[in-house]
Amino acid sequence: MANDQAMLTTPLTALHEELGARMVPFAGYSMPVQYPTGIKQEHLHTREAAGLFDVSHMGQVWLSGEGIAEALEAMVPADLVGLGVNRQRYGLFTNENGGVLDDLMISRHEEGFYLVVNAACKAEDIAHLRAGLPASITLTEMADRALIALQGPKAEEALAKLQPEVREMKFMDNRPMTLLDSPAIISRSGYTGEDGYEISVPSDVAETLVRRLLEDENVEPVGLGARDSLRLEAGLCLYGHDITTRTTPVEASLGWAIGKPRRLGGEREGGFPGAQRVLAQMREGSLERKRVGLVAEGKAPVREGAVLYAEGGEEPIGEVTSGNFAASVGAPIAMGYVRADLAEKGTTVEADVRGKRRSMTVSAMPFLRPGYQR
Repeated sequence: MANDQAMLTTPLTALHEELGARMVPFAGYSMPVQYPTGIKQEHLHTREAAGLFDVSHMGQVWLSGEGIAEALEAMVPADLVGLGVNRQRYGLFTNENGGVLDDLMISRHEEGFYLVVNAACKAEDIAHLRAGLPASITLTEMADRALIALQGPKAEEALAKLQPEVREMKFMDNRPMTLLDSPAIISRSGYTGEDGYEISVPSDVAETLVRRLLEDENVEPVGLGARDSLRLEAGLCLYGHDITTRTTPVEASLGWAIGKPRRLGGEREGGFPGAQRVLAQMREGSLERKRVGLVAEGKAPVREGAVLYAEGGEEPIGEVTSGNFAASVGAPIAMGYVRADLAEKGTTVEADVRGKRRSMTVSAMPFLRPGYQR
């Protein structure tokens, strides 16, 4: 780290250091990339038991006011008017050309909407919301709260020891609850492809909560390294890499994030920034490129930035946007963009890795069966 003083910290930074984490700069914060057990073991432990992640660097926002559902829906392609209370939905901020400004999670509560946005885009997202929402809507930055993710097949068992009501939750439920006698917002969701929870609590409760969770023999701390490999296996995008302002939701294979009422012929067709281009792409299938999964031969990963070619071709047809060796899949996997006519599952393409061609096969995503609690 070039300048420790310039790095922001989370309420759990001292605990990370106590646990032996290797800290790195990420989105302006000092964050744990791994613990002494190592990235591979943290990854596998999350798939087999329960991994605990500090995601307090992400932005938490509360919106309230008359007509909030309609006002926020005008900024994203998701169906928010039809979103039930205590339910959560994946959303996208788009620009006037249909490019993705950021992805976020949106939850509806009795008193308003709760949003979680990416750390790297936090300031821009909040400015975007303030500029796009009417004056009647109140935006509150929840800077006094920590955010913790507990992910894996044994996450329910561990968290239910502290709050039994979490057993009743289904995938994408989001509820206010009491946890350690403090107000918490708990969602049954995450970014690993596993069952689990994201838990928002006051900052001064975070360390006590994490220590209590770590008392469970099935729970281990996990850093950013394994978080990245887990989300890649789950086929989940990382903003700034797999989705950017240069990609539309349709090109990014995120058409499912466009609510049915917002699609062509829907009761509230369009109405979001860039809708004309995005809906035209859906109607006409007029794509030049598309995000796909890729599986390579051998063991060495094909990393982000590798240029892709048609088999035996000379002209680039795309590039890798995320790539790693998948510990649970047992193969090098990646996602990236390829020319639309080469996006069909089973198509062979070639990646340029340090001047040598590596064969890759277009694959369905996710790369492994999700463990969500349906």
